[in-house]
Amino acid sequence: MSTLSIFLLIGFITIIALGASYLDAKFQWRLNDWMSGTCSNPFIASKATQQQQQLIEKKDKQIAALLERVETLEAIVTQPAYELNQKINAL
Repeated sequence: MSTLSIFLLIGFITIIALGASYLDAKFQWRLNDWMSGTCSNPFIASKATQQQQQLIEKKDKQIAALLERVETLEAIVTQPAYELNQKINAL
């Protein structure tokens, strides 16, 4: 094998590996897992990914509920009647 052939082969393998890594990062296709033999179908999302997605959705719902509660409390505290009640209680 000539030197040029070796460099082209190494370059081609590097391009394939980098392309698979890019697609894994962008679309979560698990191509690197598939090429190393750790998964049977790279296009099926793993259960861990699905569980993480469910946890993120649950946290998003909790954050939205807490933001709504904080907005309600801010509305109560900034009402003039609340301030008047606090001044009366301070006397």
